[in-house]
Amino acid sequence: MRALTYHGDKTVRLEQVPEPRIEEPGDAIVRVELCAVCGSDLHVYHGRERGLDHGCVMGHEFVGEIVALGSAPGGLSTGDRVLSPFTTSCGACEPCRRGLTSRCINGQLFGWVQEGHGLQGGQAQYVRVPLAGSTLVSIPDGVGDDAALLLGDVFSTGWFCAEQAALRPGSICAVVGCGPVGLCAVMAASEMKAQRIFALDRVPERLALARRLGAEPIDIERDDPVAVLRDATGGHGADAVLEVVGSSGAHRAAMDLVRAGGTLSVVGVHTGESFGFSPTEAYDKNLTYRVGRCPARRLASELLPLVQSRNFDFAAVVSHRLALDEGVEAYRIFDEKIDGCIKVSLIP
Repeated sequence: MRALTYHGDKTVRLEQVPEPRIEEPGDAIVRVELCAVCGSDLHVYHGRERGLDHGCVMGHEFVGEIVALGSAPGGLSTGDRVLSPFTTSCGACEPCRRGLTSRCINGQLFGWVQEGHGLQGGQAQYVRVPLAGSTLVSIPDGVGDDAALLLGDVFSTGWFCAEQAALRPGSICAVVGCGPVGLCAVMAASEMKAQRIFALDRVPERLALARRLGAEPIDIERDDPVAVLRDATGGHGADAVLEVVGSSGAHRAAMDLVRAGGTLSVVGVHTGESFGFSPTEAYDKNLTYRVGRCPARRLASELLPLVQSRNFDFAAVVSHRLALDEGVEAYRIFDEKIDGCIKVSLIP
């Protein structure tokens, strides 16, 4: 089958690789109908995260159809249309029972094979899904591929960031970064009835879309976000700041924007060795700091009814649609934000 594989910094190749096969009773083989390039793929692409074996199939966002099942299908059937979170989960361990499916003690991340161990990714024609009965989510009629794809990661992560921030009606919040997760965080904050949502970025197309989704955009190349927030809040700052970028600069900005007694919610994947602010600063602000990987399996199920009932503009978030065979170029387009790129989906 054709797949996008990793071969070192900024080197992804389209290659022929063996098709996956059933290895365990709980496995499923999914024929991928839509997959995507994620911002966290760029951490590997740029070498900010290391350890991936050369030849590993990339990607952890995919939807498709089950074409084969092991002897313990867990309620699934061949022909089912399914979405997948970016990690597998057993549904039975202590973290899973608490709803923290992203920290399942038996779970694995798609698209991460290190020293021969791990899971191949979903930027391919087929993917093997262990623990399929507790990992995959059946897609109901009326939920399109874009929505299903984003539920497996980006929309769930944006929602989780807003959920961690404990937003409530009347909250004033700031979203640091208007990439796909940030835009979905704007949608979530709006759905949670935040009074004002400020969105920070430097890319005009992303700021324009944030405005369309209900935020007040702040172009960080032209305006001082801290001054804007202080003017809007009588000098206090935001009740909550949603940091979705995963950089020291974004961390620093988030701390500067949050008010005393406020909440800083972080879902950006940080690869640095230190915080962008000091423990003293956090103490002096009585800061509530919440951080971590989204439990996408839990939230995908919980958010499905909302997605069915609301007309979220997911098509605008997925700005580029390319064939899997154009995947190498897709990484370049997404990385360099060419042609106003927000998110790239791939069709195998």
